[in-house]
Amino acid sequence: MATVIPKTSAVLTSLLRADFTTQWRNRKAVILTIIVPVIILISWKGLVDKVGGPFVLANSITIGLFASGIMGYSNSVARDRDKGIFQRLRVAPLPSWAIMASRLLVQLAMIVLITTAVFIIGKEYDGIALTPTGYVFTYLTAIVGGAVSLSVGQMVVGFIKNPETVNSTTRLVYLAFILGGMFGELDHALNQKQSQISAMIDKVVLLSPYGTVKTMLSAVMEPTRWDSDTSIALFVTILYIIGFTTLGIKWFKWNTK
Repeated sequence: MATVIPKTSAVLTSLLRADFTTQWRNRKAVILTIIVPVIILISWKGLVDKVGGPFVLANSITIGLFASGIMGYSNSVARDRDKGIFQRLRVAPLPSWAIMASRLLVQLAMIVLITTAVFIIGKEYDGIALTPTGYVFTYLTAIVGGAVSLSVGQMVVGFIKNPETVNSTTRLVYLAFILGGMFGELDHALNQKQSQISAMIDKVVLLSPYGTVKTMLSAVMEPTRWDSDTSIALFVTILYIIGFTTLGIKWFKWNTK
């Protein structure tokens, strides 16, 4: 009897269906991931006139992207690895890349969902509207920004095998990125006169993963604002993605042994 090996496309479709079903069953976590940037967006309504709508939108989207990539993605991978799901999938007749591709496509959907939610609340509550070009470029840049957060999450889950340790570590990393980046960016936007030390701190914040993603998002919302600093942010972002992804793949194990 001949062995029938299913097509990779059919297997990937089945994986996607299963991963989206799992995401739907875990919709409380999805809602929490969306609520955080929305709360920031609503609470910063008074800053729109001072720092501009793109600044507020960019920070809110960046917060959501890092929550989804660093905590959502890494914790789900760590949990499934601990349950032996990856080991069982690898026995099936499908390439290893298809397993991770399915997870990444689910995260892509999350990126689009978070960005759309911020756009809707920003327009309806804060009165922030962009041009059609600004919306399109923001979606594309959000995917690049999401790749940064996913690469960080991949590095963490690759280096740490225990799912509980992954959970606590990603929370600390997320808080460090968000608190440092958000308040650093806000201080930079509100304070025009800065000391030399403050300027150095601002430079570090702007070149951090949070800072580079926020800088790009803010610029593409008004394409005419793209300048040399934004180009540097894009270059540094690409380096972050390459570096974190390389380490994440190198360290990653399909089981906890």
